[in-house]
Amino acid sequence: MEKYNIEKIWITDDAVWIRTADGREASEKFADYQRLRFATPEQRAQFTYDEYGIRWDEVDEDLSFHAFFRERKPNPLYDLFIAHPELNASAIARRLGMSQSLFAQYISGSKRPSPVRYNEILQTIRAIGQELIAI
Repeated sequence: MEKYNIEKIWITDDAVWIRTADGREASEKFADYQRLRFATPEQRAQFTYDEYGIRWDEVDEDLSFHAFFRERKPNPLYDLFIAHPELNASAIARRLGMSQSLFAQYISGSKRPSPVRYNEILQTIRAIGQELIAI
């Protein structure tokens, strides 16, 4: 894995930003990571880092610097959760019997679910919708 010479790390209201020594800047949105999405500004500000990435001990989250510079491909799961913030990704992950961290990676696009897993996720969300309609 490539090491990045990070010159600066800073937090905004909705993202963590980095700048490399050669002047490249990149960010990761808190909304893409369940634990950071629901963290307080104080919790987000309490991070440590090394040559590979950033760590938030209190919320148990890690971001690699590599993720900041990865190619971003269209991600329908990300689009779905951004369009419907009322969906609770943590609860859906639990319902699927999947780790919240892995599910957050599917949503952020850092990992891709298999076609079978993708359909399972959509079926679970549809089932929740049907349950809500039945109320």
